[in-house]
Amino acid sequence: MGAQILTLPIILPFLAALLVLSAPKGMRFVKEGISLAAILINLFLVFSFFGKELTFWLPWAPFGLDFSLRIYHFNSFVLLAVCGFAFLITLYSAAFMLGKPRLKQFYAYLLFTLSFLNGAVLSENLLLFFFFWEGLLLTTFGMIAIGKDSNSAFRTAIKSFVIVGVCDLCMMLGIAITAGISGTLNISQITLPITPLSATAFVLLFIGAASKAGAMPFHTWIPDAAVDAPLPFMAYLPASLEKLLGIYFLARISLDMFLLEPGSGLSIMMMIAGVVTIILAVMMALIQKDYKRLLSYHAVSQVGYMILGIGTALPVGIIGGLFHMINHALYKSCLFLTAGAVEKQAGSSDLEKLGGLGFRMPVTFICFAITAASICGVPPFNGFFSKEFVYDAALESGVVFYLCAVLGSLFTAISFLKLGHAVFLGKFNDPQRSVKEAPFAMFAPMIVLAGFCVFFGLKHNFAVSNLILPVFGQGAFAADSLLGAISPKLVIITFGVLVAALVYHLFGTVMTGSGLRAADFIHYAPGLSRIYKKAEARFFDPYDIGLKLAGIVSRACWKLDRGIDRIYNGLVPQTMGFFVGRLIKLRTANYIVYLWWSLVGIFMVMLTLIYSKKF
Repeated sequence: MGAQILTLPIILPFLAALLVLSAPKGMRFVKEGISLAAILINLFLVFSFFGKELTFWLPWAPFGLDFSLRIYHFNSFVLLAVCGFAFLITLYSAAFMLGKPRLKQFYAYLLFTLSFLNGAVLSENLLLFFFFWEGLLLTTFGMIAIGKDSNSAFRTAIKSFVIVGVCDLCMMLGIAITAGISGTLNISQITLPITPLSATAFVLLFIGAASKAGAMPFHTWIPDAAVDAPLPFMAYLPASLEKLLGIYFLARISLDMFLLEPGSGLSIMMMIAGVVTIILAVMMALIQKDYKRLLSYHAVSQVGYMILGIGTALPVGIIGGLFHMINHALYKSCLFLTAGAVEKQAGSSDLEKLGGLGFRMPVTFICFAITAASICGVPPFNGFFSKEFVYDAALESGVVFYLCAVLGSLFTAISFLKLGHAVFLGKFNDPQRSVKEAPFAMFAPMIVLAGFCVFFGLKHNFAVSNLILPVFGQGAFAADSLLGAISPKLVIITFGVLVAALVYHLFGTVMTGSGLRAADFIHYAPGLSRIYKKAEARFFDPYDIGLKLAGIVSRACWKLDRGIDRIYNGLVPQTMGFFVGRLIKLRTANYIVYLWWSLVGIFMVMLTLIYSKKF
């Protein structure tokens, strides 16, 4: 078959999705069986691609629009991660979604999403890439729209469609400018120096990549989707795969398509976007009282570390950003799965109604503890090493960026201590309810993901050397030396931050008598309380701001329309009626008077013609 085999990861899930939609309603487990079988075959197929280089090229349309797919080291491990997550989430969904409505649509959207993701990762042509990228916009809308509350879920689906769609329009314009400058749509053939025009294209492409990854201010649909959408969707797309795809594309434009230099304006712009996302999102996570909404804000915050690392344009920072991309997909997906297990078994994700589940759900608790430690940067888990790489590059780029990144880690640790305490420690809030561990199909994926967090921590040299460093090519720089670049001083500061978070949590718990309210000192701090109040009322939500502006514009247009209507349907007829009435009174049946009026009219016309020619 040769290079044509690259089309199979796109075709197989797509056909399986159609098969799921056509499956008879009465047959149980057919949808799950078809989905698992198709994704498992896809996983083995993608695994066979790893380490290979293949290109499939087919002329499709004029103007450089070719159906071209390429597999090489960078996208091969991203593709393997995409398919691996898809299999684990599908296995989890087989138990979690059991008995829920709209299962056909759920599994079909899941398979369509995998097909579009595979297509985007494999695409070598920018327009083909954009086609698959836009396909994800539709499946995301569908996944959210089939949520538990149809009205609320549909509104959230519309919100995600509008926000991401507007950003995708920016990306489309960036693709057009990039193609116009470079003269090609083939990604591997584009290498542009930074000029005012190419910088504009970069910013537009960055907006598209950042919105897909869920960076601020394009994030506001994600916390809403955490409540409204089926939970496996959150573990599947916003928590893991959209981060992989968005950061993958950001890395492609930063490393391959544009010559990004450390300390340049674009580099500083990306680092500012990174630290703003880190701080603001984690500040919102601190005050959440819902398991899934808290995790969703952390999913946004962690994107900031990836953007910060890549934005430094330093080798150690780029390595840290890409390594954090992988690590985040592992631990955040697992954290959402623990939220689903708790919701399924305890009947709620409201932290006020939870507590004492550690002994009743020990596997879930252990998986949560490992992945929470990973996201907080506790050694020897994977998140510690990727964050330290980012810290090192941030400090080299500017102490302010480093301090913001460390502050984000402090708040991350505080919020996860709060979350773990509220859910798994303390007293069980409903002694009348029997809560037990989640089914095997639900906790098995959690164990696998938590296991990778441990493995990529203990064997971080192996992960970086085999997954990240080959992205830069042979002899790009002495990258192996970067594995020992973690500064002991920065490690000591990291330990200090983690200890400070623990001390703060213990102090807050003693003062408030509740682990859930241990972080309330920050929530109600002078100056912050008013900002938090506005943020919780969606005062800063760009979508709501856009709706308000649209309302103002629509009302202004309506008033303008009514004003024009009054002129044409009111003022003009009345004016004409007035003059017609005056003319009627001038009608005397005297032909001499009529003749004089005619002569005056002819004279006025002649004067007009004479003066028009003269001037």
